[in-house]
Amino acid sequence: MYQIGNIYIITAIAVIGGGLFGFDISSMSAIIGTNQYKCYFNQGPHGPDLDGDADCSGPRADVQGGITASMPGGSFIGALVSGYLSDKLGRKTSIQIGCIIWVVGSIIVCASQNIGMLIAGRFINGFSVGICSAQVPVYVSELAPPSKRGRVVGAQQWAITWGILIMFYISFGCNYIDGTAAFRIPWGIQMLPAIGLFIGLLFLPESPRWLAKHDKWEECHSVLTLVHGKGDPNAPFVAMEMSEIKRMIEFERNNANVSYMELFKPKMLNRLHIGIFTQVWSQLTGMNVMMYYITYVFGMAGLSDNSNLIASSIQYVINVGMTIFALVFIDRWGRRAPLVIGALLMATWMYANAGLMASYGSPAPPGGVDNVPEESWVITGAPSKAVIACTYLFVASYAPTWGPVSWIYPPELFPLRVRGKAVALTTSSNWIFNFALSYFVPPAFVNIQWKVYIIFGVFCTAMAIHTFFLFPETSGKTLEDVEEMFLSGVPAWKTRVEWQNTRKAEAGDLNDKEKALHEHSPERVEDAKHA
Repeated sequence: MYQIGNIYIITAIAVIGGGLFGFDISSMSAIIGTNQYKCYFNQGPHGPDLDGDADCSGPRADVQGGITASMPGGSFIGALVSGYLSDKLGRKTSIQIGCIIWVVGSIIVCASQNIGMLIAGRFINGFSVGICSAQVPVYVSELAPPSKRGRVVGAQQWAITWGILIMFYISFGCNYIDGTAAFRIPWGIQMLPAIGLFIGLLFLPESPRWLAKHDKWEECHSVLTLVHGKGDPNAPFVAMEMSEIKRMIEFERNNANVSYMELFKPKMLNRLHIGIFTQVWSQLTGMNVMMYYITYVFGMAGLSDNSNLIASSIQYVINVGMTIFALVFIDRWGRRAPLVIGALLMATWMYANAGLMASYGSPAPPGGVDNVPEESWVITGAPSKAVIACTYLFVASYAPTWGPVSWIYPPELFPLRVRGKAVALTTSSNWIFNFALSYFVPPAFVNIQWKVYIIFGVFCTAMAIHTFFLFPETSGKTLEDVEEMFLSGVPAWKTRVEWQNTRKAEAGDLNDKEKALHEHSPERVEDAKHA
């Protein structure tokens, strides 16, 4: 069968797996505020009216939190099992299994007759997202030329933003349909990308590293020739890659007793804490909460019906556009600066929204307004426009910083022998916090109202301080440099690229082999030396 060798086309197909997460976010955020949805799954005193004429209350706040949180709950489990699945069956096959699971979950969600069935379907969808979100970055990073690795891994976040945008507009258009078709159609359509991904993966090669690990050396060489040699099996870089993969595999087999417990040893524990907190903080920014419940937020700001949905869609466009800057400049910016600056900017907009809501807002009137329960909070007039502006600025601050860096940074922290296990663990921490926050926010808007913004503002402030003092710079360094950097105890704020250059100037030039390897990949230098 014909196989694609261009890494950008491979990435464009593979990251559809990340886009599935985006489809789920916006299909829920655009639908939870519609009368069709609220009347069909109504638990309040109003409705039901399947034609959408009644002003139904919809699910209770805590139940809506459970519906939304069921997806990241399933993703947590999926991420945990994805490493085992991928090691046994292959990167590509595990993603294809995720596609099948996604289709099954989407069918159940689309056919939901009650809240329990909806939660079950979303949990299954989440299981698929957990597999794909953990294995797509591993797959593309093991295929990509090292000089493009950061860019292709960052493309996962961009795919998520596109998934959010596309599915939101589909859901928005279906809002004009009467009856349950208004939400069943978008929930059914969301299975199509997974079908396309499954078919597209048939034309993509397997990870050469996985093939080598299973002693499929001829296939490994063929993949390297296809992707890196442009059809020439004798290309110098292909020979170099084969040599280094063999040494890496030999090293791993000689250290086959590596287990999860090694991550908790003193020399590795600090890195594990940084990797986990990178993913945890990315959730505690409040960004995914904004994505899931943006219609609630803008409802509090006085927007209703279509004006709410249109205003919400603008934030998704901003998310897509601003992520491009990270794809282009992330290797130039490094990792620390985007994390610290992004956190400070997001804290600013969160505190601004809290101040506006506290100063100019008031409790929602009896019966609530639009998407806002009666126990919640509303703000009108010019201050409400300021709240919307601050929300847009928050998204614009997140998109080029914590969004892509939270996926790129953790794999750079760990040596090869534990990287797979470490990334699986850090990714699962992302999903468990996503689950907790998805469940927490709807009742929080009811119980503590505008103070929700203060909570996330404090989180953003804490993460700025944490990243400044404890998160080192890994961009521009070989993995060997990262290893030495952690062992030397150099303060995080002094770990700029200049530190690497100074160390190399003191140690002398690299030998000829290291120079050749370094031109293609900083990672290959570490692989060769460990081997």
